[in-house]
Amino acid sequence: MARSPSSAGRLYRGIFMPIRRYLADRSGIGGVEFAIIAPILIAIYISCFELTIGLSVAKRVTKATGTVADLVTQQTSVNKAYLSGMLNVSKAIFVPYNTNGAKISLKITGISIDSGGNPKVKWSWDQTGSRPYAAGTSVTDVPADLKTANSFLVRAELSVPHELFMVLPGVLSSETRSITISRSYFYRQRLGDSIDCVDC
Repeated sequence: MARSPSSAGRLYRGIFMPIRRYLADRSGIGGVEFAIIAPILIAIYISCFELTIGLSVAKRVTKATGTVADLVTQQTSVNKAYLSGMLNVSKAIFVPYNTNGAKISLKITGISIDSGGNPKVKWSWDQTGSRPYAAGTSVTDVPADLKTANSFLVRAELSVPHELFMVLPGVLSSETRSITISRSYFYRQRLGDSIDCVDC
C-alpha cells in the first residue's frame, strides 16, 4: 500500500528535521573552539616565558665570563684569593637569579704562547681552588688570530645549569629539566708580558 504524500512529509520532518536543527545549532561553539585553541595558546605562552628567562640567563653568563676575564687581565700577578673573588663577581652579575656559588662552574686559565705560536697552560684555577688543567698542557681552542708569538692570554670559562620552570615540574626531575649554559672568552694581558699566579 503506497504512502500518501502527507505521511511521507511527516516522516521526513520527524526524522530529518531534528538532525538539521542539531547541525544548525551554534550554541556552545565558542567553548569547543576554546577547548581546541587553549592548549596551543598555553604551550606558546610557556615557550615564550622559558625562552625569555633562558636568554636572560645566557646574557648574564656572557657578561659574567667577559667581566671575569677583563678583571684578571688588568693584573700583573694574581693568587687564589683574588681568583676566588671572581666567583663573587659572577654571582653579583646573576642577581636577582638564584645562582649560588655551588651552581656556578668557573675556570680561569693563564695561557703562555711561545715564540712558535704554541699556546700552553701556565696556570689554572677553578671554583674549588684546584687546578683543572696541568701546567704545560697544550691549549687547542685558542682562536688563530690570538696566537701571537711571545704573548699571554687569560681564558675564562663559566657555566651555569638553568632549570626550566614550567616544563612538567611535577613529573620530571630537576636534573631532567636542567640545561647548562656555558661561555668561554680569551683576553690578552693589559700590563707587562704575562700574568703570574703565585699559588696556583
